[in-house]
Amino acid sequence: MADNKVEFINIKVSEIAPNPEQPRKFFSEEAQDELTNSIKENGLLQPVVVRPVEGAKVPYMLIAGERRWRSCQAAGLEVIPAKVVEGATEEEAYVLSIAENVNRADMTIMEEAGAYADLKAAGWTPAKIAKQFGKTETHITWRLGLLTLRPEVAEMVDQGQIKNNLAWHIAQLNPANQMVAAMRYVRGDFDSEAEAQHFANGLKMMEQQTSLTNEKAPTAEEQEKQKKAKAKAKDELGKAEEVLIPLLEELAEKKPEDLAVILGDDLARHLRVVGRLYAKVQMVRNLLSKAQGIQRAMAEEFNKAAVEVQQEAAAAKKTEAAAKPEAKAEKPEAKAADESQSTGKKAAAKPGPKPAARTAAGTKAPARRTPAKKAQAAAK
Repeated sequence: MADNKVEFINIKVSEIAPNPEQPRKFFSEEAQDELTNSIKENGLLQPVVVRPVEGAKVPYMLIAGERRWRSCQAAGLEVIPAKVVEGATEEEAYVLSIAENVNRADMTIMEEAGAYADLKAAGWTPAKIAKQFGKTETHITWRLGLLTLRPEVAEMVDQGQIKNNLAWHIAQLNPANQMVAAMRYVRGDFDSEAEAQHFANGLKMMEQQTSLTNEKAPTAEEQEKQKKAKAKAKDELGKAEEVLIPLLEELAEKKPEDLAVILGDDLARHLRVVGRLYAKVQMVRNLLSKAQGIQRAMAEEFNKAAVEVQQEAAAAKKTEAAAKPEAKAEKPEAKAADESQSTGKKAAAKPGPKPAARTAAGTKAPARRTPAKKAQAAAK
């Protein structure tokens, strides 16, 4: 780029086209209006940077200064000063545009990440990108890591609802959990950003483990160990709450000059003890916060599993309900078939006048003639 020819000339605003590969996509309307008013009052103090483009509709394309170019248009300027860089390749022009925007407060973190990603796609390593723009390699790597954010969460980051450090932790999650962590943080479910990070880390841990619903139930021995550990922790924390907190509260009510007299030569030793105590309390607090994050993530995992079970049950019930009308439609035909079969059976079992029935009637006839014989005998 050092061999490229550079000159400063005045160019018509209409002869300059914006760069379609501009790394910054978001322009604040309020900031743009302020710049427009400044240009109206003072003119354009810093030239835009352009490069000649052969065969295009307009002869020059912006390398840097799109906000200034837009404001010059809004201010009604027809000609503006420009720095023309001849012989710059598209990659060199893109690097220049990133260099101008990367340290500006109004360039969003996602735009910065996207710009680095374009360079990485062109073969740049994170180390080379870091050296080019005066950043650390870790900074570049963390920015690139944000590109796995789902669009809704990335927008929250761009709008400043989610801070950069937390955004990286959320980016490590699968898309569904990204939304869970982001929405709970924006909703205010956490007392601090650190708590939200611990929750995100807990979700990541759940993703890496097998489903909690598939885990084996603890044995009686394991349950007993957990019970003892819980009782011990509860007892120890209870002692700290009962003894240590009242003691510290009592000391906090005293004046420094009183403590200087009361503690005397032991003051330095007590100061060291409290310093060690403070460090341990901070460490334990951080540990408990991480444990709380894991606990919340476990609860979230169970809730999701419960919802999935409910959805499966509802789907099965719906399928069963949808199948019932078909069964009902088939029943009349089945019933008709059953009735015809039943009628056939009855017809086969009870045919019309049976010969056996007539024979039986014939055998009973002499019994009915017996009274007539008796009558004849009586008449004789």
